Amino acid sequence: MFKPTGSWVAIPTPYDHNGNVDFGGFKEIIAHQIAYGTSELFVMGSAGEVTLLTSEERKAIVKQVIKLSKGRIPVFFNASHPTTADTVKFAQFAEAEGADGLIFTVPPYLLPPQSAVLEHMRTCMKAVSIPVGVYNNPTRVGVNLDPETLEALANEIPNFIVDKEAMPNVSQLVEVKRRLGDRLNILCCDFPKYSIVVPTLALGGNGTANIGGNIIPEEMARISRPWDSLEKMEECRKLYFRFYPLLQALYWFSNPIVIKAALKILGLPAGGIRRPYPELEGEKLAELRVIMTDLGVVDKYGRRKAAAV
Repeated sequence: MFKPTGSWVAIPTPYDHNGNVDFGGFKEIIAHQIAYGTSELFVMGSAGEVTLLTSEERKAIVKQVIKLSKGRIPVFFNASHPTTADTVKFAQFAEAEGADGLIFTVPPYLLPPQSAVLEHMRTCMKAVSIPVGVYNNPTRVGVNLDPETLEALANEIPNFIVDKEAMPNVSQLVEVKRRLGDRLNILCCDFPKYSIVVPTLALGGNGTANIGGNIIPEEMARISRPWDSLEKMEECRKLYFRFYPLLQALYWFSNPIVIKAALKILGLPAGGIRRPYPELEGEKLAELRVIMTDLGVVDKYGRRKAAAV
């Protein structure tokens, strides 16, 4: 069964000038990611403004992105909804449409106990037969997915194959790896405040689930390679340190505020951002442009005439 590895990029949802989902923009984003070596895509995560999309928009995105990506690059979709029943329905819809895989999160705001989290995940994962994984993001949802929960799921559900980690506790990564070994692929976020990219790969992790690849896809692809040689380890560290200031900038505010501003600087599809998120403007926007220019990102990845942002 396919397991994500390398650079798994969480892409934003592009909008047209009327604020509607821009499927032409999705087409260009997908082609851009393929061209620069991205391994997989994650659609409708926090970077995709998933909580600001309507149910109809989410279904349309699944249908159209599968048409644009099938046979070209694996795509996992966030299937999570506030209730278990609605999550199951959406997961089954995505599977029927031909999704490569699905990701589940703890429903935000509800703060369920760990026993309820286990039952929720078990029900959702068993409802489909395609590859599934979890996105452990306690900062966003308020509840951590404990290693014991991940182990219980892995022991019971053969299509549970990936753990997408976004938490600052390296000891948890150690515990997941110790308990599950190679049964579960571990990919970590690239949030600089956590700085778990190098520790994850050093522990035998399988790559990164990142947002930096939206702006520097080739570099993130090289940073995210599993460490099976000294050369890859050394290149990872060198590139990670070099582009660390850009990663810091991309996380100034909640995703995808800075991501979309950076894409506009490059002339790539992004569109606006839905309220209550603000657009990046003023001094911060100018600072972002300087960082991208000084690192050679604009020269390398700029397309067309950059938008006037």
